[in-house]
Amino acid sequence: MKILVVGGGGREHAIIKKLKENSKVEKIYALPGNGGIADDAECVPIGAKDIDGIVGFAVEKKVDYAVVAPDDPLVLGCVDRLEERGIPCFGPRKNAAIIEGSKAFSKDLMKKYGIPTAAYETFSDMDAALEYLKTAKIPIVVKADGLALGKGAIVCMTRDEANEAVVSMMRDGKFGKSGERVVIEEFMTGPEVSVLSFTDGKTVVPMVSSMDHKRAHDGDTGPNTGGMGTVAPNPYYTEDIARECMEKIFLPTVNAMNAEGRTFRGCLYFGLMLTPEGPRVVEYNCRFGDPETQVVLPLLKTDLLTVMEAVTEGRLSEVEVEWERGCAACVIAASDGYPQSYKSGYELKIPDDVKPHTYVAGAVLEDGVLKTHGGRVLGVTAVADTLSEAIDASYAMADRIEFENKYCRRDIGRRALAAKNL
Repeated sequence: MKILVVGGGGREHAIIKKLKENSKVEKIYALPGNGGIADDAECVPIGAKDIDGIVGFAVEKKVDYAVVAPDDPLVLGCVDRLEERGIPCFGPRKNAAIIEGSKAFSKDLMKKYGIPTAAYETFSDMDAALEYLKTAKIPIVVKADGLALGKGAIVCMTRDEANEAVVSMMRDGKFGKSGERVVIEEFMTGPEVSVLSFTDGKTVVPMVSSMDHKRAHDGDTGPNTGGMGTVAPNPYYTEDIARECMEKIFLPTVNAMNAEGRTFRGCLYFGLMLTPEGPRVVEYNCRFGDPETQVVLPLLKTDLLTVMEAVTEGRLSEVEVEWERGCAACVIAASDGYPQSYKSGYELKIPDDVKPHTYVAGAVLEDGVLKTHGGRVLGVTAVADTLSEAIDASYAMADRIEFENKYCRRDIGRRALAAKNL
């Protein structure tokens, strides 16, 4: 069986490593992949947003199944185009991917169908947004409507910060077209939880919950990043809360999308906040999260390809999805200075016994030498019986990886350990 995976980051590396466990898989193509993924798949230099190139390659190579992992190609309709050519896919079609592609759409969906989320207003006119902020309750959150590499939400602790966020998006084009419309929403408090889920539009199978660490520096300080590490399961996400989320958020969301004629099949990511009033949706993603995928998939006992094919074929209810009982921790090794100013192009050395636990996000092969390329370079994941053991093992492996200007947060999982001890 020949499989195509669209994307080239740590998330895609985790998906590819898991797909390789199925004996039916003979060949995996990664478009574009990266220098580290090249150990596990054939990397092809076709960008994730080059839909024509992706479809042409898939047809030429007679690919049997495709996994479209990143948000951009999903929102651009990559799945639709591949399916038109007879290639089954894991991932939502364009009209369902809008649940991430437009924050205004997702907020309006939640309001219409009574799904708990923060109160909000949407603006296409900057002056109207600034006028609203004059009397809005502070702190407040300003979000670019469209895709912004996970950095389009700005938490504003003062009115000046909120005004600056609106101007930077709507006048200065900080996020390009994605910021031409903004959503301004109530600031919520409480622990955050990430819950990825498999869904075929009828059945919802939540994956193991996780806790992301978005800030660049220890103690949750510094600028927002794409994620500096994650742990699973999230200790704040109890069985009672999971049941409440299934009843009030997960199933209602899938049913709402069906009612809108936008059936969602793929991985639906629920970013949640456990507020004093109960769980609320912070955001939806139309795909696997990064780096949440790097701790969730190593805990999956059931074969990933089997689950994905069941999602595509609308028979997820027939598959028993099982999980390991242990815990997982992922530590991100980044280029020092990320996400602002950093240097890359340094030789990257990963010990052979660490490679099976490493998911490379930013690397290139130059004359057979693996070098860093980008801000987040890789993630290292350990699975153990306890969270403390998983964290220690992950750091032990991360510390053995070598490249100049390597930077890791040293407190990944500390909040989760504290919560477990409450």
